[in-house]
Amino acid sequence: MRPLTPSGQQAVSQIAQRHGFSVEAVTTMLDAVINGNGSMAQFSHPEFGGSGQWMSGGMTMLSDMFNNYLKGRVDNLCADLAALVASQSDLIQRASSQPQGQEGASLFVPAEPDWWGPELRWPDSSGAQNGVRYAYFSQAHRLAIEVNGQVTIYDTLDHQIGGVSQQQGYGGSLSFNSQYGLIDISRLPVLSIDGQAQAVPVPVPVPVPVPVPVPVPVPAQQPQPQPQPQPQPQPQPQPQPQITSGFGVPLPTSAPPIATASDIFTLIERLSELHQRGLLSDQEYGSKKAELLSRL
Repeated sequence: MRPLTPSGQQAVSQIAQRHGFSVEAVTTMLDAVINGNGSMAQFSHPEFGGSGQWMSGGMTMLSDMFNNYLKGRVDNLCADLAALVASQSDLIQRASSQPQGQEGASLFVPAEPDWWGPELRWPDSSGAQNGVRYAYFSQAHRLAIEVNGQVTIYDTLDHQIGGVSQQQGYGGSLSFNSQYGLIDISRLPVLSIDGQAQAVPVPVPVPVPVPVPVPVPVPAQQPQPQPQPQPQPQPQPQPQPQITSGFGVPLPTSAPPIATASDIFTLIERLSELHQRGLLSDQEYGSKKAELLSRL
């Protein structure tokens, strides 16, 4: 709330006495009516039942919604303050100095010209720390900082600044908090210094890497299986017909190889025994004996 001139203090005091509210409560309501351009007000004060809203020619809402007596008093107070604001056009236009002939009727002390320049209007937040002043304008995406009389305007880009901190020492650098965390003002684009526009660097487009197709591995060809040669059937030895003696005793068709002469003589003796027993005929005995003797 801007400080009141003596005439403004007198007008507020008279309205406070007329409606039975304190000067401090009426001053708070006057500021709310000015912010609503004289046609509405959003306020919060214990004497008004807490927070509430007033609209010219409309409904008045209070936190104490069933207190119709207080609602009527607040409505009458806002109507008188709206009439006072209408008679003081400079209150709504927020002029830094009053036109000639209106100095005696002004309610507020003329405000100091805004140090951030005429291009920006009302900041969302402002302050000063250790000789450094700052003002943040969210709708314009601007941040004004004054250090040693030099005013620098920054572009806040898409940052929504919600806090400020400063390093120790006079004129220390400021850091701000946004939805992205802690940011440094040295990383923000500078738009102007003491009203002189600065060249904004054109951002260099980041080349988009062209995707390189990944070669698809070709499966290695398996060697064709070579046809295996079919095994040839081995000729089976034909069974030799057995030669039997006249008495039905089979005779060996061929004698196995005899390693020594003693084996041959042993066989001849056996043949002789068979011949004596009548199991071999004379012809069979002579034939086999001759065959054995030929092997000696």
